[in-house]
Amino acid sequence: MYSSTTSKQLIGIADPAWPESAPIEQLIMASGYEALVSSQIESFTRQKDLKIVVTKLEVGSSLQSMIEAIRAFDDDVQFVIRTNDSDLQTIKTLARVPGVHVVDDADFTERTWKPIFDAQNTVPSKDPKLSVDTTALQTQTLDYVFVDPKSQHLLALIKRLAVTKAAVLLEGATGSGKEVLARTLHELSDRSGQPFVALNCAAMPEQLVEDMLFGHEKGAFTGASRESAGVFEQAQGGTVFLDEIGEMPIQLQAKLLRVLQEKEVVRLGGRNAMTLDFRLVAATNKDLKVGISEKTFREDLYYRISAFKLKVPALADRPGDIVPLANSLASKHGCSQPDFSESALRQLFSYHWPGNVRELDNVIQRAIVFADYGRIDAEHILFDDPMVCTEVNLSQVMKNARSEQSHSPISPLETLMPDRPRDLQSAVRASEYDVIMDAIRSTRTREEAARKLGISPRTLRYKMAKLRESSSGLSHCA
Repeated sequence: MYSSTTSKQLIGIADPAWPESAPIEQLIMASGYEALVSSQIESFTRQKDLKIVVTKLEVGSSLQSMIEAIRAFDDDVQFVIRTNDSDLQTIKTLARVPGVHVVDDADFTERTWKPIFDAQNTVPSKDPKLSVDTTALQTQTLDYVFVDPKSQHLLALIKRLAVTKAAVLLEGATGSGKEVLARTLHELSDRSGQPFVALNCAAMPEQLVEDMLFGHEKGAFTGASRESAGVFEQAQGGTVFLDEIGEMPIQLQAKLLRVLQEKEVVRLGGRNAMTLDFRLVAATNKDLKVGISEKTFREDLYYRISAFKLKVPALADRPGDIVPLANSLASKHGCSQPDFSESALRQLFSYHWPGNVRELDNVIQRAIVFADYGRIDAEHILFDDPMVCTEVNLSQVMKNARSEQSHSPISPLETLMPDRPRDLQSAVRASEYDVIMDAIRSTRTREEAARKLGISPRTLRYKMAKLRESSSGLSHCA
């Protein structure tokens, strides 16, 4: 670890993989600050003149350990956590920790970092509510499309419920848009000007879920160096969204029931009850009545949260939403005027969409890359699961008349490469195709895929063009 002897304000960088963070150090110095570098975040706990600590949460690392390390610092220290921007639940959880900002681990731009460094001079308050960075909560939220008749019926129900105070339970498959619906309900209600606070009950250990729900007082447990408001306090006057409520530990369900009944909460380590005003929206992808019979979910809590139950249809059950969603997603990923051929639309309508809107998002990202941001045709549509072939009448689909499906699975790879070559040179090209495809599938943009492959985006475009031009069975690539 090294430090400066100047009087410049200090910003710490905790990075065991140095010099990965070297661009951040350069930005710190270019912004008129001094950088302190260490391999461990714990090295900074006794550094009293630090204003900001920059660190990274590696994929698979303990989120709870990171939060505990943050709580060991003084209240006026701000934190910037670099993490993978595809892990939305981790981003949401970190963004609720007082004094924490979340940044994509691949973002080294001055536009992102300089405002964070400069903001330390304009944030004198130690109120945890004022310190929470809420921008991450708003990232990558898709608007629910209400075009299909089933979706329009659902929207009509939401509008009627918005004027009430009743608790709402959303039931639907993973990725079908339950949180977006909860936000829609909030925005249509008279609480729209107040906070919307979401918590995934399945994403964290029991102790952390309890802390996030109810908050804690300073000194409530080891590492609790500051007080922290729970989601019910943060959502005062607004809406609390509890996702995957069926995964909540049974021990916490009794405490949650009391909060819902009394509309009061006592922080961990506290004594005084605080009166609450919030609207509850819960969601589950499980049958909670099965959980009741298996003694994993409390029956009294079930009836408390399900004054109104809304069934969120799967994407395959609302085909009229597929084209509007595909256009919206394409625009979001940089294709401002998406152009889908009829054969591409047939592919989209024929698929069974087990991953719902999240899977559609992945498919559209791949299609944009392989189409090189041009016209999207059938060969650019790649699915995660084997394709279910069906003859689709597009005009009938748009009128919500579903065609009967056959069940002959075809691998997406076989569709692209029906006759894989056997000679060595062609096998090398085929292997390169597989590697590129794997990178495209596991990342969100062409730039991320290039980084994973260890090449530049320009080189990736070149390789894709060469594979496209190949006459050895790879002619349909990209």
